[in-house]
Amino acid sequence: MAASVNPIAQAGFGKGTNELYNKARPEYQHQALSHLRHAITSSGPFNVVEIGAGTGLFTRSLLAHPEWAAVRALKAVEPSEGMRETFAKYTEDARVVVAEGTFDATGVDDGWADLIIIAQAFHWCVDYEGAAAEFARVLKPRGALALIWNHEERCAAQWLKQFRDRVERDEKGTPHARSGIWRELFATPSYNNFFHTPEEEVFRYETVGSLDGMVSRGLSSSRIAVLSSAEKEMFVKDVKDIVQRGEGKVWIEQEKGTFVYPHRTELVISKRT
Repeated sequence: MAASVNPIAQAGFGKGTNELYNKARPEYQHQALSHLRHAITSSGPFNVVEIGAGTGLFTRSLLAHPEWAAVRALKAVEPSEGMRETFAKYTEDARVVVAEGTFDATGVDDGWADLIIIAQAFHWCVDYEGAAAEFARVLKPRGALALIWNHEERCAAQWLKQFRDRVERDEKGTPHARSGIWRELFATPSYNNFFHTPEEEVFRYETVGSLDGMVSRGLSSSRIAVLSSAEKEMFVKDVKDIVQRGEGKVWIEQEKGTFVYPHRTELVISKRT
């Protein structure tokens, strides 16, 4: 299992990091979930596989969405024991089971799934051909694969660009969605043998930001979680300086310290033949 998981992900998303991740990361937007539902041709009920399910943020958003009431069963697959424990703590639904697995080894039966969803995770893939073959095996004919990411809209304000630059200063070559390296999936033999050309959509939205929230958001990054205590202290100081300086920040309620926090959701959907 370990060979199929990036070592930074293993360390950064290990035990002890997951409560902060669950608290600090944004929820998935109604509009994106609705678009995904209308991309699925079946009327349901649906079998869903979620790979890299993390703490269950996407799972809970999907199951709470009124247009996804027809989910029959959801199998959550997650390599991190700590993530699985947090998932189970916050996700209470008789339709859901969570188990150990990876992109290329889900443990799901052949042709079981109407939908495979990977939320905020596919940039950690280490074997694109293995993943494509697994997706094709698990999906029913005409089923769908969906990759989704929530991103901060760094170009929306100077303070947010500065925040992202500070987070990314400690990346040290670790994979991230912005690099687009995950698009290597679409060049693999198994993808081209079993899937149609992907369809892509972007949804922009705003959440409520705060100084403490931005610190927590930064610390929830796997790249920051593996830093030493002294390095984390310096990171927190830098983030506070950036947010308090607030170049281009738009206040919501200044007396309460809340401001506009721009985001976008990227959704990529591939239909199986």
